[in-house]
Amino acid sequence: MQIGALKLKLQLVCGDSFALGPGKADLLEAIDREGSIAGAGRVLGMSYRRAWLLVDEMNRCFTARLVETLPGGGKARGARLSDLGRDVLAAYRELEAAAAALAETPGHARLAAALRVAPLPAAQHD
Repeated sequence: MQIGALKLKLQLVCGDSFALGPGKADLLEAIDREGSIAGAGRVLGMSYRRAWLLVDEMNRCFTARLVETLPGGGKARGARLSDLGRDVLAAYRELEAAAAALAETPGHARLAAALRVAPLPAAQHD
C-alpha cells in the first residue's frame, strides 16, 4: 500500500475569512517586489480584481493595513507593504519554517504512514 502525503498548511483565521495563508503571503511578497497590486497579480497569474480583493481582505483583518496604496501619477504610484505588513509577512514565514520542521518528527511520520493516497469510494471501508 502506498502511503499518503501529509502537508501542513498555516492559515490565520479572522471571523469567517482567512486573514493570511500561503497564497496571500506570496501575494504580499510579490507586491513588495513589484511595487503594485496589478504587477503582483500578473506575476502570480491572477487578475487585478482578485489580487485587490485579497489585499482588501487582509487589510480588513489586521489592526492596521498590511498594504498601502499610493495613488497618483509617476513613480510615486503603486502599492507597498506597511511596516506591519513586513512584520506580519516575516512572522508568517517564521511559522512556516517551524511547521516544516514538524515534518521531521515521529508524529508526522506516523500520521503520513496511516494516511491513504486517496479516499476510498463512498460507502467502502476496510
